[in-house]
Amino acid sequence: MTIMQVLYTASATATGDGRDGHVETSDGTVTLDLAVPKEMGGTGGAANPEQLFAAGYAACFHSALRLVGRRAKADVTGSVVAAEVGIGPNGSGGFGLTVQLVVDLPAVPREAAEQIVEQAHQVCPYSNATRGNVDVALTVRETLAA
Repeated sequence: MTIMQVLYTASATATGDGRDGHVETSDGTVTLDLAVPKEMGGTGGAANPEQLFAAGYAACFHSALRLVGRRAKADVTGSVVAAEVGIGPNGSGGFGLTVQLVVDLPAVPREAAEQIVEQAHQVCPYSNATRGNVDVALTVRETLAA
């Protein structure tokens, strides 16, 4: 996929010991210590890359969802996107990710909500970046009765 024009570039630097280190954006708006989760043998108690990815994906997908919903003249009031990012061995000596996006569109009938979510998945930059590389499951949760 080719980008016609870059509109914005984010820049962040990791220091320390990778997952047990520190990250900071070039403008200083994000500055976090990192720790390996207890579930992966670490100490926990600080952010980790999967949490950061989940937060970014949820926000990005929510933006795409609201854009697609407005274009469809759907009421996106009260919409929510939750992202769950899992990490585990990929069977080839490395690690891979899984993503579960759970979407609430409480003012939209279920069938229309599912269509909006699928269209948002085609628009969202995170979805486009992960397509074919990461298993992404989409779930529509709370909707009006169809």
